[in-house]
Order: sequence, then C-alpha cells, then structure tokens
Amino acid sequence: MYKETNLRSIVKGISWRFVATGTTIIIVYTFFGRLDLAIAAGLLETVAKVALYWAHEKIWQKIRFGKKRIEPFNLWFTGLPLSGKTTIANKVYEKLKKLDIPLERIDSKDIRELIPNAGFSREERNQHMKRIGHLIQTLQNNSISTVASFVSPYRESRKAIRTMVKNNIVVYVKADIETCKKRDYKGVYEKALKGELKNFTGISDIYEEPQHAEIVIDTETTTPDEAAEMIFQYVKKNYIK
Repeated sequence: MYKETNLRSIVKGISWRFVATGTTIIIVYTFFGRLDLAIAAGLLETVAKVALYWAHEKIWQKIRFGKKRIEPFNLWFTGLPLSGKTTIANKVYEKLKKLDIPLERIDSKDIRELIPNAGFSREERNQHMKRIGHLIQTLQNNSISTVASFVSPYRESRKAIRTMVKNNIVVYVKADIETCKKRDYKGVYEKALKGELKNFTGISDIYEEPQHAEIVIDTETTTPDEAAEMIFQYVKKNYIK
C-alpha cells in the first residue's frame, strides 16, 4: 500500500494544469487557426480558473455548513513504571498525528525535567498531577488534544484529572511487577529494592489500579502495535467521527 505525499499531489496538480491549458490551446487553434489567439486563450483560462478556485475556497472557509468541530480529548496513560505506557502512547500519538488534528504529547519524564523538584510523596505527586491538569486545560482551551503518559499511582489524582479536563480517556497499561522488572533497562527497580530510590511505585509505594478505565491494555497478551491500533480505533470511533 502506498500513501500519496504532498509533493506528489502538487506535481500532479501542476501537470494537470499543463494538460488542461494545452487542450484549450489546441481546441482554439483547431477552430480559429490562430496560434497567438490559442495561446492567449489558454493562458487566460489558466489565470481565470486559478483565481476563481482561490475565491471559491475562501468563501467556503467562512461557511460553517457541513463542518463538524472535533472537541479536544485527553488520552491518559497510567500504569507501573516500565509497564509500557510511553512506548504505546508514542505509537498512538504518531497514528493520531496523521489525522491532521491539533495534538500535543506530554510525558512524565519531560515534565519532571522542567520541574525537577516536584517530589514523590503522595501530597507532592497529587499536586504535580494538578499542574498537569492545568496544562491540559490550557491546551484544550486552544482546541488542542493531548496524549499524556504518567504513572499517576493514586486514584484521587486521576480523579482530579478527570474532573479538570474534557473527554478524558484513561488507558490502564497493565503489567505485573515481575514483568516490569524484566523490562527495566534503566535499572530503577534494582535501585528501589536497594533503598536508593524513595517512594518508588510498586516497591516502596503503592499503585492503586484504575477502577473505571475506558481502555485496559494487558501487556502480557497484547503487543505495543496491537495496543496502539486498538486505542487509535477507539478514539476515531468515539471522538473523531
């Protein structure tokens, strides 16, 4: 399967104009036998059609008939550290971008780098989640949807996000501790077990499973690509009709 690129579409449009203009020149020359008149008619037809098309498009841009507003949504990926949230969220983001809708990707790592002193106690994490909620609110006020991935281990912080933002879709990326340890290329679980990392979710701090997630991905039975496609189709069906 091939996808038509913008460059190919532009070249096709230009080539078609050459064909159309050439056809006009040939028809006029056939009927009147004057090359100068034929060329003038061809050029005039090209300029007139381009101008009319531009005016036609401008007028239709101002007409609301047939337009449907896409309300901004928030995909909220939650799960244990190294459960696969970021991997799946990135894949979903790439799929949604192809639909040409206003979209932003928000990941806990990037936000933590911006706010390094946010802390990891329950109170600090809940406060941190409220900051993220305000960020998503601001983006949604500008009609921008979001794909966000955060451990967000506490039910009260996820409830706060659901209250603050529109069309919140909780995606629970489910994986047990042993599976996450096997995926731990960073070595963070080992450090947490040694006591080097405090308040580490799943080891020295709890993870409260979502009770009302819109989508649950069992990473033991579902590949990242399958999960991304499942989530993509859910969003298309329910929010981008």
